[in-house]
Amino acid sequence: MTDVIRGERGPNPFDPAALRLDPSYAETLGVKKLLTTVPVRKPNRQEFVQVHPEPAYRLVPAATIALKEEGEVYLVTPQMARELSNEIAPVCLSTTMNRQGVLFLWPVKLPDPAGRPNSWLESAGVAAERAMGHWVRVASNRALGAYEISVAIADLPEPEWPDLPFDEVLKIAFREHIVDRLDHPLVKQLRGEV
Repeated sequence: MTDVIRGERGPNPFDPAALRLDPSYAETLGVKKLLTTVPVRKPNRQEFVQVHPEPAYRLVPAATIALKEEGEVYLVTPQMARELSNEIAPVCLSTTMNRQGVLFLWPVKLPDPAGRPNSWLESAGVAAERAMGHWVRVASNRALGAYEISVAIADLPEPEWPDLPFDEVLKIAFREHIVDRLDHPLVKQLRGEV
């Protein structure tokens, strides 16, 4: 007790440096996170992202239908894309990860088949390409009429891509959102049948 009174205690049990977990602590727990949700969305303007560099982790061209009010994106099979040609948007679906380790599919709209220039589409494509191997941020700039691309200057660690084939990533992302038949609820909604 006299050591405590004189202030000569042992190591401080509440020293933050002594309490911080090693960043790799989860590896020693014997657990593996399951990937059960893969959002389909654009990167947020505040987040740095990388696109998987392997072509096998992209689907181009793909047909999608985005319901903006519902915040949902549907994948449309090629057969149904012919039926819904006025509704679909051709995109490149890129496997993307943010700094927090959240995996998502980034639907980058493809240029107009008629060849009309569109700086929004072009700059989004450049951003996705630059994000292969680099951490980038993408923010819309209305005055510019395009997306601004910022590249991280710090030496940030590379993303840890999940050990899943791309078809499994697609299955998780679109499990309830694949338009593959005429009687699909989305087709009925778009045709005014419901």
